[in-house]
Formats: sequence, C-alpha cells, structure tokens
Amino acid sequence: MPNTPATPTATLAPRYPVVVVGGGQAGLSTSHYLQARGIDHVVFEKRRSFDSWRLDRWDTFCLVTPNWQCRLPDFPYAGPDPKGFMVKDEIVAYLEAFARQVRPPIHEGVGVTRVSRHASGAFQVETTMGSCLADHVVVATGGYDLPIVPPCAHSLPAGIRQVHSVDYRNPDQLPPGGVLVVGSGQSGVQIMEDLHLAGRQVHLAVGSAPRSPRVYRGREATEWLFDLGFYQLTVDRHPLGDEARHKTNHYMTGRDGGHEIDLRRFALQGVKLYGTLDDIQGGTVHFRPDLSRNLDEADEVYCAIRRDIDKYIAAHGIQAPEEPPFEKIWAPEADPLTLDLAAQGITSIVWAIGFRPDYRWIDLPTFDGRGHPSFRRGVSPVEGLYFLGLPWLNTWGSGRFLGVAEDAQHLVEVIAQRQAARAPAPAPRQAETA
Repeated sequence: MPNTPATPTATLAPRYPVVVVGGGQAGLSTSHYLQARGIDHVVFEKRRSFDSWRLDRWDTFCLVTPNWQCRLPDFPYAGPDPKGFMVKDEIVAYLEAFARQVRPPIHEGVGVTRVSRHASGAFQVETTMGSCLADHVVVATGGYDLPIVPPCAHSLPAGIRQVHSVDYRNPDQLPPGGVLVVGSGQSGVQIMEDLHLAGRQVHLAVGSAPRSPRVYRGREATEWLFDLGFYQLTVDRHPLGDEARHKTNHYMTGRDGGHEIDLRRFALQGVKLYGTLDDIQGGTVHFRPDLSRNLDEADEVYCAIRRDIDKYIAAHGIQAPEEPPFEKIWAPEADPLTLDLAAQGITSIVWAIGFRPDYRWIDLPTFDGRGHPSFRRGVSPVEGLYFLGLPWLNTWGSGRFLGVAEDAQHLVEVIAQRQAARAPAPAPRQAETA
C-alpha cells in the first residue's frame, strides 16, 4: 500500500455491484471475501488506509488484547509473541501486510459525501472523485468519527490547554504543571498512566467504566474468557441486548507486557481521583458525588469475572493456582465535589470521553431515535445497506481484530445470496429438431 494517498486518476465505473466505504480492517476484510466470491466492488477511503492507527494514537499506544486475538481473514497473527501486545508501529505493520495480501480495489483519499436512493432503485454514491451507482453499500467506517468534548469546556480559563485523546501523543506536548484527565475508559486510564509514569501530577475524573483482571489463577484472563465462550456470546443473547453496544469496555492495559489497572493503587501513588465530571464554572471543575460508587462498581465487575473463572475451573476440574481474595487497598474518605484548577497547579485537560459516529452522509431511513444505525448482524432494514466493524455488531469481537472476519464473511454471504436471487433465470433451451 502507498505511504500517502495517491491523487485519484482513474474514473469511476457508472455502477458497481458493491461499494465499500472505509478502507480499514473492516473494509478490507469485506474486500477479501468479495474477491473470494468473485463479486466486483470498489473501496473508498477518505484518508490513507489505517491512518486512524497510524496518526490518531499516542506514542505508547498498544493493544489491550493479546496478539493471538488478531485474526483478520486468512491472516492471523504469526509473530513471535502471541501472548504479547503489539505496540502502535507493530499494529500498523500487521495491517499493511494484510492489505498487501488482500490487494483491494481501493481509492485512497476519496471521501464519500452522500449515499441516497437513486430513481433506478440502486444507491447513488457521491464522492469527492465523482458519483456512481451501487447495488449494495457496506459502511465500514467505524464509530469513532467525532471527538466528544462537553459544552462546559468553553467555560475553562483561556490559559488551560485542552487536548482530546485523539490528539494526545506524549506528556511533553503538554505545558508544565498538573493534568486533569476526564474519563476512565481504556484511553483515559492508559493516558493517566502515561502521564503518571512521566512524573506528572495527574487528576482523574472517574466514570462508570468497568475493569477486568489481566492475569488470574496462572493464566491471562482473556484466555479463560475465550474458553468460557464469552467471545462467542451474541448480542441477541446478551443480558443487556442492544444496550450492550453503548457500554464502555473494561479497562486494563497491554503496556510493558500487560497488567490490570487498579485506580485505588494509583491513588496510593499520588493520582488524585474524582467522580464523574458535572460542570465547569470558570476555573472550578464540579464533579458528581459518585467516585466511591464508580470504584465499587468497577471492582464488582472485576470480581464477577474472577468468580466466573473460578466456577469454570471447578466445573472442569482444572488444576490452577489459588489467588488471594480481592481487597480494597484504598478508599476515598469522601467524594470530592470540586477542583480549583489554579490552586492545584493544573495547566492541561485531556478529554477522554469518547467519540460519536458521523452518519450525516447517509440519506436513508436506517437510524433509530438516537441516531444509531438499525441492523441485525450488520444487515440494515434498508435492503442493500450494511454496517461492519462496530462494537457488538454481533459479538464482543465485532469491533476488534478477533471478530471482524466472521462478520464480514456473513455480510458477503448475504450479498451473494441477494445477487443470486436477483439474477435473471437462464432462458430455456429449445428442443433440437431431427
């Protein structure tokens, strides 16, 4: 794949059987299976393939799931450290090697600006390179388009440096002084640790994200969970149903070989913890009185995972080392409600509260009242429209390297079946005359 998106020179065909929007791992997985089926298609990528991995991650970023879970279609991780955690450059190298194997018919640097229904019944796809028609459109753009910054951020003093997690790279890019990290999902806690290890005074606004063990009873927790069938659980069987798609992932890290994140331990090491951000008034940040509850609920999920593993070990008679029971090593005396930025010497805020998808370019009736796409295993109620690469599209692994191949294969099978159903029946052969 080229290092920079080439200026498109080819013209678009008037019509494609399939248009894939997004040239990341989900889009290229779709292309892999479409090629295997012999289905003509084109892939549009508005930037360069994998630029979100290449450009939108901090310097010490690494996977939180072990390398053995990297299972793109016909391209599993084959490196020397299956139980390790690839760092950013290794992730990009893995993806670029996958792209070289797939050899997708891709146009990089071409954005899709609108998808609508054409009078012919096909989809009209408008791009920065021109327009075309498509019988099927696969939306593989992911859900991380628009960084979320709360409206109250506008109330901050002008001297406070604000950085979203998508733009954070390392502690040196921030001015000297304390840093407030808002958000305790995977990005928030890893950025907090990055700053803490660099010797910065860190303040962390803790939300409702759950946490997970890293190693338990002699084995990586994700290996136990795989054996328990956790990764095969489909969203239609999940206790939360479709709401599972909107829940924050468990926080832990793959840094330095991988370890769990216990915010109570960081508090003992000097990180200042607060509850959920509530408001900002001038130089004072206000928090909800929920720090104790958020810590307790994260620990309860952590302990529930341990209990599930314990039950599995007992049920299968597995010999595994015992672990001491969980204990809280720190608890706040009271939930802090305010933080005076100037008094605490805070000069920067890192917003790590997530992203919103941007589907404004899809002019089709496929969204619910909250603006989320409606689908069943990626198949939209709008015939011919599909979504791929989203969390819990079908299983926990749907938005990750573990499950995207299975989802892409399913969508391509649906496309192939629909194409076959539309194909005109062959003309009957005329009887030969003597």
